[in-house]
Amino acid sequence: MKTKPSLAFANCAMKKQFLAICMAGFLVLIPQAAAADFFFATLTGPGENPPNASTATGTALVEMDLGLNFLRVQVQFNGLTGGNAIAAHIHARVAPPANIGVAVGTVGFPAATSGVYDMTFDTTLTGTYSAPFVTANGGTAAGAEQALFNALIAGEAYFNIHNVTFPGGEIRGFFSAVPEPSSWYILAIGVAGIALLRCRTRRAVVVAKCGLPA
Repeated sequence: MKTKPSLAFANCAMKKQFLAICMAGFLVLIPQAAAADFFFATLTGPGENPPNASTATGTALVEMDLGLNFLRVQVQFNGLTGGNAIAAHIHARVAPPANIGVAVGTVGFPAATSGVYDMTFDTTLTGTYSAPFVTANGGTAAGAEQALFNALIAGEAYFNIHNVTFPGGEIRGFFSAVPEPSSWYILAIGVAGIALLRCRTRRAVVVAKCGLPA
């Protein structure tokens, strides 16, 4: 009859070891996940200033890492009605829905009505930014990098796509911060801790019922 408590203890011990490994793994992953910040924008005609009735759509995802000094820009767009894209930019810093000058251009952006774009920029280079943006932010790449990051965090940067019919931009959207991936790891750690607590509670119940030493 005492084999069941022993089995329960064995299972509980195995669970504790497994949870400890998982929690250690989560703790290792958290600083890595939190290293970069992500910002997302939905691009539409009504999002332009002034708004337009374009049916084109798009999305832009920016990943920026101040530690590793890179900016990754990923864009997909569909159905531009004003012709092929002739330019696309990140603009900063201004509160919605106002307009502001270019902060970062997108070299090699597809000259098409639909397409995808994926480019990583070195944020330590002044050439990554427009000259006026660098000048307005201390005249250095470091100043421009920090200013761009501050604009993204504040929701005061936007992405838009230009063509001949819409020289000021056919579709655009302001960036907003994406919740940090580390939040999911923290949640997982909490769940693991609850499971471990339940395991300890179960052991206490078994000990009490079987009259075994704690």
